[in-house]
Amino acid sequence: MMVTTEVSGRHGVPVHEPAEPEVSERPRRRVFSAQYKLRILAEYERRDRDGRSALLRREGLYTSSISEWRRQREDGALQALGRIRGRPPADQRGHEMARLRKENARLQSDLAKAQRVLDVQRKLSALLEQLATGSAEPTGGA
Repeated sequence: MMVTTEVSGRHGVPVHEPAEPEVSERPRRRVFSAQYKLRILAEYERRDRDGRSALLRREGLYTSSISEWRRQREDGALQALGRIRGRPPADQRGHEMARLRKENARLQSDLAKAQRVLDVQRKLSALLEQLATGSAEPTGGA
């Protein structure tokens, strides 16, 4: 939008007002469940011509959607559409096996540490025994 202002003794000077910073929200694609599609198809097929138009207006649908849903129903695709999309759930046995392997590795490490401690204790015990028996023996010097 351009507005002109008059400055004393000069011609009109154009003033540019900034446009309103209206950012339109990005439209989101609607996703319909298989149950919804089947329900709408059944209701659509029960109605007469005027009732069908009213149903489409009420639901915000197009006849192309109805045609596509009919085709999917005939192909048996609506059952597949009812499944949850995305990555299938992981096998629980795999998680359990991974957890058990990790725990096994930790326990093996703990066992190795305990064995090293026992070895050190045995050596220390043998050394102390040698010192105790060695200091109890009389030295033959005087």
